[in-house]
Amino acid sequence: MTSPAPGALPHRHVLTLPTGPGAVRLARETAERALAEWGIGERHPAVGPALLILSELVANSVRHAAGVSPQTTVVYAAGPGCLVFAVHDDHPHRPRLFGPDAGHGGLATVVELTHGLGGTAVVRGDADGPGKSVWITLPL
Repeated sequence: MTSPAPGALPHRHVLTLPTGPGAVRLARETAERALAEWGIGERHPAVGPALLILSELVANSVRHAAGVSPQTTVVYAAGPGCLVFAVHDDHPHRPRLFGPDAGHGGLATVVELTHGLGGTAVVRGDADGPGKSVWITLPL
């Protein structure tokens, strides 16, 4: 599956929130509202796993990046046949998603769920700073 540019998708929402307590809940609630507005019902088979993936990524930002990244940004996007979201923080560490030194725990769950749905997971470094984003694309 190729990852469409979120700006090219007809539905897009950006949320910037404090990297701290409550971030996971707020990111998840925002995703649920956006998906409902976009006509992607909670019964769709990709929605439950997508919300879990999103929760794990935001929790990782809170757990590992809060000291250097006071804010986390979540991009939500959807279009015909796909759902895309990204979680961005300013921490310079870029986790490996694949290979022998790939992430364990939450990141392993993210990769397993994403691939199980036929999606893609990519870490992209900032072009203008030390941060990174983890991009997830899922087929709908």
